[in-house]
Amino acid sequence: MKRAIQRCLMGFLMLVSFGTSLQAQSKNETAYFAGGCFWCMTPPFEKLKGVLKVTAGYADGQGDNPTYDDYADRGFTETVEIIYDPAQVSYSQLVGVYWKQINPTDAEGQFVDRGPQYRATIFTLNAKQKAQAEQSKSVLNKSGLYDKPIVTTVKAFTNFYPAEDYHQDFYKKNPVHYEMYHAASGRDDYLDGIWGKGKH
Repeated sequence: MKRAIQRCLMGFLMLVSFGTSLQAQSKNETAYFAGGCFWCMTPPFEKLKGVLKVTAGYADGQGDNPTYDDYADRGFTETVEIIYDPAQVSYSQLVGVYWKQINPTDAEGQFVDRGPQYRATIFTLNAKQKAQAEQSKSVLNKSGLYDKPIVTTVKAFTNFYPAEDYHQDFYKKNPVHYEMYHAASGRDDYLDGIWGKGKH
């Protein structure tokens, strides 16, 4: 009898533990940011405490399963998906990091990459994210940092598809190629001019 009670108790504790684990997993949240080349948008977020995963991909286009060869023709935008723990990093903090990676006054692309597939957009999943993104955009617009208005779009999320494996963590897999592209893109020079060298 005692052994049966012990088994029941152990089973109960395992179920509680499993349920707690699932509950902890469910607390993770997701954010989507488009800021030009997704190679360059991955490192700043991966370095943040509380960010669990960053995936480069294609968002807000037509049809299913876009590829690097056809995503632009189908209206998709290079985007990063960020899975994060809101207990360690807030959505507002992510938005703050986002602004420091882009030129929010450019509606035609980002830096050397031109065209709508490189447009800067914050894709929001709910009313709370939309409100925080819009508020952050308004504050930035009034900050005096830019001599042009902020044109980055805050838009409701529609869809997202991960890019091919070779695009994931490209800066780690191909550091020489990445550094050459990053230096030539004009991104660092621009951001240094706005935020100060090493502050973005």
